[in-house]
Amino acid sequence: MTLNGWIQILIYCGILLLLVKPLGGYMYRVFNGERTFLSPVLVPVERALYRVAGTNEREEQHWSTYAAALLLFNLAGFLVLYVLPRVQGVLPYNPAGMPAITPDLAFNTAASFITNTNWQNYGGESTMSYFVQMAGLTVQNFASAATGIAIAIALIRGFARASGKSIGNFWVDLIRCTLYLLLPLCIVLTLVYVWLGMPQTLGAYVDATTLEGAKQTIAVGPVASQIAIKMLGTNGGGFFNANAAHPFENPNAISNLIQMLTIFALGAALTNVFGRMVGNQRQGWAILASMGVLFIAGVVVCYWAEAAGNPLVHALGIDGGNMEGKETRFGIAASALFAVITTAASCGAVNAMHDSFTALGGMIPLINMQLGEVIIGGVGAGLYGILMFIVVAVFVAGLMVGRTPEYLGKKIEAKEVKMAMLAILCLPLAMLVFTAITVVLPSGVAAMGNGGPHGFSEVLYAYTSVAANNGSAFAGLNGNTPWYNITLAIGMLMGRFLVIIPALAIAGSLAAKKTVPASAGTFPTDGMLFVGLLVGVIIIVGGLTFFPALAVGPIVEHLAMIHGQTF
Repeated sequence: MTLNGWIQILIYCGILLLLVKPLGGYMYRVFNGERTFLSPVLVPVERALYRVAGTNEREEQHWSTYAAALLLFNLAGFLVLYVLPRVQGVLPYNPAGMPAITPDLAFNTAASFITNTNWQNYGGESTMSYFVQMAGLTVQNFASAATGIAIAIALIRGFARASGKSIGNFWVDLIRCTLYLLLPLCIVLTLVYVWLGMPQTLGAYVDATTLEGAKQTIAVGPVASQIAIKMLGTNGGGFFNANAAHPFENPNAISNLIQMLTIFALGAALTNVFGRMVGNQRQGWAILASMGVLFIAGVVVCYWAEAAGNPLVHALGIDGGNMEGKETRFGIAASALFAVITTAASCGAVNAMHDSFTALGGMIPLINMQLGEVIIGGVGAGLYGILMFIVVAVFVAGLMVGRTPEYLGKKIEAKEVKMAMLAILCLPLAMLVFTAITVVLPSGVAAMGNGGPHGFSEVLYAYTSVAANNGSAFAGLNGNTPWYNITLAIGMLMGRFLVIIPALAIAGSLAAKKTVPASAGTFPTDGMLFVGLLVGVIIIVGGLTFFPALAVGPIVEHLAMIHGQTF
């Protein structure tokens, strides 16, 4: 580890913290329907969209109606995204003549992009036409991100309201999020990315002659606009197969910093929105502090492991950290930081190949996802994910002091705890059960790029990534087979919708409850004691659930490496 590396990490954290309050304040005004500097231009468009949707900003929905609207919207997106790549051969804007993809890959891709996972069992530049990239994938990047934020806002209303029957209007939240937040920021980001060197064109791929005289086809396309929403919406799916390690997706250190900031920006700001909407910003800062403790711990371990490198390589007289699978223009510090950020958020973009990380360095991204993507998390998903753990944490605190659990003046009762546990436990169900089945199937084992514990880690990482709606991969697994395409898609759907429905049910239940005034026995939830309790609950639940799987994967691989064996 170097001083330069730590300075990079500290600069990143400092800029991120400076963005939280202003961005959170703007989002608060947007979702409260207050006037913003964009209102003169966008209010007429907003009202026109309400007319098309058959609703208005004053019409609110019961939690079950909100959930039904959300599910129908996502079902429509799934069907459209399944059909588009199946018929892309006859669609326009296909200069490379991309043919239709197989049914199982189309199923996987549709499930991937509507769930904000963006797992890709294909190379974007060699599989998807410009039309599908724009009308299919990029559109769903906006839709899935807006859906996640809408759920978080609905759940916040559940905590903030008293004796209410509604939690907002899904169509209003969706439209406001897209119109006032995602689109304006992405327009600015796209222009910045083009300035930094990303392609943005509908022209054909470029044929070039190399210095050796060979012919090479250089893929281009509408890249910058997709990368803008891919990072801001924590989607992660790349235009190119190499993702953010590709120079056209991530040209230099400045673009790398901007991409890391945009991955965390909205998720971090939503904690401030939470504090504002419940009337106590300290509550939001306490949640962000809990996320920050877990994030910093992950960065320290991952950076240390990659900077230490492989002792077997050092024995050959080669000094330095582990640069395998990393871009020299980013180095170890920025690569380790990016890996922790992208897996702490449910983003999945990568600027280095996690398959080439050391065993412990690669374990941190795994753990980030297995904890439920609550360390900032995906846009919206991180906040409603950690609120599930908050319900459990205050329940544990209530048991410790012998009184009914409360949070923000709301009694946390059996229904809320049951729904929270359902949301938390559905993730290990998808991650561990599918992994266990796959590693004993010949077709599952045949897709592994490595044997031994590293091969097991590849499979565990894949199912962990999809269930956590992350989408990053170890890069050593060939997932484009019928078994992987179908089971990974099922994992994505479980990880998204088996969390969303309980979260909305909790929102509806809490919104209907009266607020109880704080008393001398009320457990304070805006201080460091609560931060410690919440972090402890998250680590204990994650440890008890996943330690056995980690022990036979990255942990035993690390021990084997120390004793001179690699896989």
